[in-house]
Amino acid sequence: EEGEDIELDTVLKEGYAGIKGVESGEPEPGVGCAGRGIITSIGLLERLGAYQEDLDYVFYDVLGDVVCGGYAMP
Repeated sequence: EEGEDIELDTVLKEGYAGIKGVESGEPEPGVGCAGRGIITSIGLLERLGAYQEDLDYVFYDVLGDVVCGGYAMP
């Protein structure tokens, strides 16, 4: 399946002061919905072991307009 051979250090980058970041992008227009892409990204990060106990915080910056599901609510 697509994405099975991805390793965590390929997608997770460490920046200033040890802050770790991942960019998941979005599906092609008209192909899928962003909400599904977010779920897939989080699932992949879980399988790769990105959510370690030494993390202090996890922030998600997602678009507020989810075309296939209305509008995201806070």
